[in-house]
Amino acid sequence: MASKLMQLQSKAAQASQLVAKHGGSYYRQLLEQNKQYIQDPPTAEKCNLLSKQLLYTRLASIPGRYEAFWKELDAAKQLWKNRKELKVEDAGIAALFGLECFAWFCAGEIVGRGFTFTGYYV
Repeated sequence: MASKLMQLQSKAAQASQLVAKHGGSYYRQLLEQNKQYIQDPPTAEKCNLLSKQLLYTRLASIPGRYEAFWKELDAAKQLWKNRKELKVEDAGIAALFGLECFAWFCAGEIVGRGFTFTGYYV
């Protein structure tokens, strides 16, 4: 146990030295690669302005998303009306999609419970 602890400490020290040695150059390189996204001057007021722009841009996109939702719903209604003409292949794809959604739901539940199958820890 003590040898594992010493090994872990040495690995942590190596990682710390690596970050101390190369962290600054990585930071400068990252800023240089993404300089087109940097706002001048980088002030709190500029950040507030950008957050407001993002909020109102998202709010402005709501009508378009609303229309797209109703178009999708109309397409689903049309499919339901013409379900007698529905091919087995399309029904199979829809069933597989539903099964995949259920599988991802179950996986999320298991992860949320701390990777237990039986239930929550109480």
